[in-house]
Amino acid sequence: MAPNLPDVQACSPDIKINLTRVGVKNVKKLVEVARAGAKRPVVLIPDFHIFVDLPSDIKGANMSRNLEAMYEVLEEALSTPTYDVEDLCSEVAKRLLLRHSYASTAEVGMKSEYMLKRRTPVMRISCQEPATIFAEARAYRTPSEEKDQKNGMRIKKIIGAEVAGMTACPCAQELMRERALEELTKLGIAKEDSNAFLDNIPLATHNQRGRGIICIEVEDDVKVPLDKIIGIIERSMSAKTYEILKRPDEAKVVEMAHRKPMFVEDCVREMAKRVVETFKDLPEDSIVTITQINEESIHQHDAVAERVASLGELRRELKESTANI
Repeated sequence: MAPNLPDVQACSPDIKINLTRVGVKNVKKLVEVARAGAKRPVVLIPDFHIFVDLPSDIKGANMSRNLEAMYEVLEEALSTPTYDVEDLCSEVAKRLLLRHSYASTAEVGMKSEYMLKRRTPVMRISCQEPATIFAEARAYRTPSEEKDQKNGMRIKKIIGAEVAGMTACPCAQELMRERALEELTKLGIAKEDSNAFLDNIPLATHNQRGRGIICIEVEDDVKVPLDKIIGIIERSMSAKTYEILKRPDEAKVVEMAHRKPMFVEDCVREMAKRVVETFKDLPEDSIVTITQINEESIHQHDAVAERVASLGELRRELKESTANI
């Protein structure tokens, strides 16, 4: 018979203060993500974080018991392939809140590398490009009369991705164009011919490796396709990047980037526009966070731009901007 040891964690603490988050992070689990029409699932090994809140009258969470419960819930939820990682987080958060009667909130999140199959623009060489995907779910206990709640709780979930690409600076390119026009004029070339040449051959500028990030927060029953988020980010920079580039591909990528110069602010605005155009059926109160981080090539710092807004706000702003054109 096991000894009857005191449960110190259940005692009342000396300092009675509520704690917002108590739990674990860096929990690695294997997840199989099934894809419609695909023969094999995508295998991920994400890092999870799992938290509940702790009321002021409980000294501490019993980590061994909580870990056992958390692992059990994860194992049950992961026993079959899932189609949406955010729904997996939602299920774990829901069941954690059901198991921990003292808690009023539960938060479960994951982050993982995700390989994208791509082909280079000219030679069509197959390659794999890494992206980062993340998901989170937060479950809240709710009054019984509150709408949109199930089993006495309400769940918000987040799905997002971070994808690398490249940008070309518009400002430096315009400076180089003026410099080129001066030199061509000195050579006796007519201004019309010079402009025609420069319109067809994009000039040099400094470049950045950019990282576009989009996350969308919705209610539990709303679906947000992850692949569409990734596609929006990839198309919202000057050009994609590729692990393998033969010379024809390299020339094409550089040309594409310099034909579409973009500031860090341009990337965020482009992503916002594409989010509105792509997710026409998402509710107005869906929260969208869009971030672009550019690692500058001629500076030591990074350039950052961000927008956080409801989808309704973005729709109204874009409608107004179009009406004013």
